Amino acid sequence: MEKFLLVPDSFKESMTAKEVCDSMANGIRKVFKDAEIMKVPMSDGGEGMLDSILTATDGIKKSVMVTGPFFNKKVEAMYGMINNQSVAVVEMAQASGLELIEKSERNPLKSTTYGVGEIIKKVLDTDVKEIVIGIGGSATIDGGIGMAAALGAKFLDESGQELEPSGENLIKIKKISLAGLDKRIQDKKIIIVSDVTNTLVGENGAAKVFGPQKGASDEEVELLDNGLRNYADVMLKDLGKDISNVPGSGAAGGLGASLIGILNGKITVGFDKISELVGLEGKVIKADYIFTGEGKTDFQTHYGKVPYGVAKIAKKHNKKVIVESGCVGKNIDALYDDGISAIFCIQNGLENQSEMLKNAKDNIEKTSENVARLLKISL
Repeated sequence: MEKFLLVPDSFKESMTAKEVCDSMANGIRKVFKDAEIMKVPMSDGGEGMLDSILTATDGIKKSVMVTGPFFNKKVEAMYGMINNQSVAVVEMAQASGLELIEKSERNPLKSTTYGVGEIIKKVLDTDVKEIVIGIGGSATIDGGIGMAAALGAKFLDESGQELEPSGENLIKIKKISLAGLDKRIQDKKIIIVSDVTNTLVGENGAAKVFGPQKGASDEEVELLDNGLRNYADVMLKDLGKDISNVPGSGAAGGLGASLIGILNGKITVGFDKISELVGLEGKVIKADYIFTGEGKTDFQTHYGKVPYGVAKIAKKHNKKVIVESGCVGKNIDALYDDGISAIFCIQNGLENQSEMLKNAKDNIEKTSENVARLLKISL
């Protein structure tokens, strides 16, 4: 019996990684009806990470009502428990994600990570030893002060008054008090999952790189960057932590900075941590054929994207990797040296972008079927 391992990333604005897995499986089963198919939807730490891990580990999903991207609205957020409930999985996008608000509502001056802290606080009611926090896809640039405030940290202005923890108030912080910080956090190992290496401030920082896509004008970008710089200065003064130029501190609008500086979290590469949690290498060893995929495959895939990570593991065990992509760009030749055996574009004819997004499910299924037919010929 042939064994297929399906390890795709999501196809952004079109399909989740789990949906891609399902479409691939449908196509393969038209040819290999009795095949054993292992589904491992992947993520780099952003939206979809929680489902990816829970699907591959048979973890438990739980829900909690928390503050959404803005203080005036609550949202239902999910988190996960895996490894016999010794590890909690938190996806920041569940509470503070960009997808939770309309484009016209984006406002990083007002948005907050407070709900992320509320999820973490709920997790602290359990007996977990490790909390894995995925920090991609945020609607915020509050430096993570919302998250920290929900856990009991206080951010004070020059008159000693507590500030509302949002992006516009970063510039007003004069003192940080951790006297009320939930002490249970000290006993937990905090793992930050992100493929973003941006620093907190400056040209490569959270505000200047990600501010515009989150709705910030040029003036607001400068205000937020100055606010993050002020926050870093106060943190250095009050807590002795220099986080302004730490790679990854600018992830999720600076949430990385507070997770590192206040919760003593450690940043790890998204694919590496998630593949460890789902036992990917063991599944690669068992597989006869490995399918992966992403929205666009080009030279950037080589720099740590999911197909590259899958191929790197597969190459160690002399396994063949097939990539299905919504679009194939330039300079992909190096990927064949990385361990990828073949790359297929799923596009059907001369589709425009909206048609491609709409038809992605059927196109992936058909491409998977045709690849499976090719594999059957070679048997």
